[in-house]
Amino acid sequence: MPSQFNQQFAVVLPAGGLGRRMGSQLPKQLLPLQGKPVYRYALETFLSLDEIAEVALVVPEDWKEHFETEIKASNLPDEQRKKLKIIIGGAERWQSVRHGVEALSSQAKYVLVHDVARPFISKALLQQVFETLLSKGSCIVAKECADTVKIVGDGIIEKTIDRKKVWLAQTPQSASVELLKELYAKIDESPLDFLPTDEASILEHFGEKIFIVPGNSQNDKLTSPEDFERFSNLKF
Repeated sequence: MPSQFNQQFAVVLPAGGLGRRMGSQLPKQLLPLQGKPVYRYALETFLSLDEIAEVALVVPEDWKEHFETEIKASNLPDEQRKKLKIIIGGAERWQSVRHGVEALSSQAKYVLVHDVARPFISKALLQQVFETLLSKGSCIVAKECADTVKIVGDGIIEKTIDRKKVWLAQTPQSASVELLKELYAKIDESPLDFLPTDEASILEHFGEKIFIVPGNSQNDKLTSPEDFERFSNLKF
């Protein structure tokens, strides 16, 4: 990216999920993966980018001290540590993201929200996100669906839908900081009648246009022990 784009972006990394499907007492973001905790991969990728002014890592309240101690003992360069702040999350994911967005103190115009359970996000893909944000606006990374998609009710197929129109949402999901803060204020005035599972859900609800940045399997999410085994053998 040209130098004039540096520091225009901030990042919120929600790391509050307990990852119960992993079958571990540790939150999945703290499980070791190829020698370091899962969350460190995405964190270090974002902190290393000149385009990123600030990173808010949003964690469960009971685990905040653990994250602080672990990061303090890490070998992060001082210039990267200065970009990082650790924030306590909310009851739901979208509320945790809101805490992170509202804690941003830099002059960054845009924010990227990325799940730390997607550890192998590539810098090349992030460059596409930066460019889409600047040239078009709000965007999410998503992957085309390769399988035939069925709508099912009570264990019975109701219909088949056109998979060409089906995209599997990934992260980052990105928008301007100002826009997200405006939408959060609207939610305070008129609470949502549904539980948003991602930032795109909120943007869609308020009629915002959201562009797609094509993702890939490298950016898949760690959810199950089988995913963990597969990612443990990946090399990037």
